[in-house]
Amino acid sequence: MARTNPLQFIQQVRGEVGKVVWPTRREVLLTTVMVFIMATVTALFFALVDLAIKGGLSGILSIFG
Repeated sequence: MARTNPLQFIQQVRGEVGKVVWPTRREVLLTTVMVFIMATVTALFFALVDLAIKGGLSGILSIFG
């Protein structure tokens, strides 16, 4: 792999950063809201699964204990 000097490296980095398509404020807001919604849905799902497992185990243990 060829080595480049620091000046060439910085020029290449600036060239690559110029190619980046940055998201708009609206896109950032929408994806942030979607992340919070999905985190809430996931938390609710696991809370319900936890309650179901707890209820099932409590029922089984009350039969045998």
